Amino acid sequence: MKIEVFAEMLRDFGIETITGIPDSTLKVFCDYMQQEGKHLFSCHVVPENEGAAVGIAIGEYLATGKPACVYMQNSGLGNAVNPLTSLAHTEVYGIPMLLIVGWRGEPGQKDEPQHKYMGEITPELLELMGIAYSVVTEATTTEELKQFLDAAGQAFGQNRQYALLIKKKTFQESNGIFYKNPYTLDREEAIHIITEWLEPEDLVVSTTGKISRELYEQSNLQLGSHRQAFLTVGGMGHANMIAFQIAKRQRSRRVICLDGDGALLMHMGSMAVIGADPADNLVHVCLNNQAHESVGGMPTGAPHLQFHKYAEMAGYQRTAYADSRTALEQELKSAREKKVCTFLEVFVSLRSRADLGRPKETAENNKVSFMKTIGVME
Repeated sequence: MKIEVFAEMLRDFGIETITGIPDSTLKVFCDYMQQEGKHLFSCHVVPENEGAAVGIAIGEYLATGKPACVYMQNSGLGNAVNPLTSLAHTEVYGIPMLLIVGWRGEPGQKDEPQHKYMGEITPELLELMGIAYSVVTEATTTEELKQFLDAAGQAFGQNRQYALLIKKKTFQESNGIFYKNPYTLDREEAIHIITEWLEPEDLVVSTTGKISRELYEQSNLQLGSHRQAFLTVGGMGHANMIAFQIAKRQRSRRVICLDGDGALLMHMGSMAVIGADPADNLVHVCLNNQAHESVGGMPTGAPHLQFHKYAEMAGYQRTAYADSRTALEQELKSAREKKVCTFLEVFVSLRSRADLGRPKETAENNKVSFMKTIGVME
């Protein structure tokens, strides 16, 4: 399906506001919205997480009486369940909206481990929330899509939500858009520097996406294994809380959290919690490329936010930033010398290797290896 046709059908259906979090399955759609959405729709907003997108859709309906469109990866349904069930549901406020959900982990299709279970339960989860849906594929015709939107209109008439569950390769590939920022330090180079800096007793917790993939490769290359690293391959935005508690319970070890700006933005309140009760053995690193790079490179909703300034206000004992190899090496040296809860923002380019690998071991293997390294599992 041509993305222009899909977008124009949404406009003709009466959608004026579109909001959501970028997803690789929806990359063609997201790219189109970044470039052409302003010409078709009154408003396009990329908020901090999917629940917030639902909140925007609720605000749109209250302000205009018109349903909004919310897009997300199906893993993002986890963030959206609360406002969908406790606010938008017909038994509460009854707020109609159209959900566009990228279907990762579809049964029978090869995908990453973090998508498998959510992929299996996505249709059931929608049904459990009382959200009718249609599955859209590369074979879906415009006439069939019109029928799906007609069904959505009927759901709206009952103050309900409706979902379009989008399979991979539904939209025709476009030339693609290469987003960029002004920074020259590559993220994998930064991770290489950080991995070199690690000591044998240090522990690392990395966020989902390419940061964990790059840490995996650099650890194996430089350290001979990744036993010091817990790769948080799913649950975007929660790696820092995992690292925080590990730091609290493993006081004799330095714990480094490798976070991303998109992940950090998604659950930013965690920084306030860390700052309120700082662990002096925690080094929280935000690798900031101003984009959701792991799912296609689309900009975040707040690309110019300087996280190190927020960290200072939140109560981190030491905050700093780096945008070059020399500056990063110096800040890591300072972090080693000063045992205080540290936040380090590293501004990196929007580039990654085309041949970047993925972990060969299972998530369970990673957990066991990490816990054995700590000494809490034999």
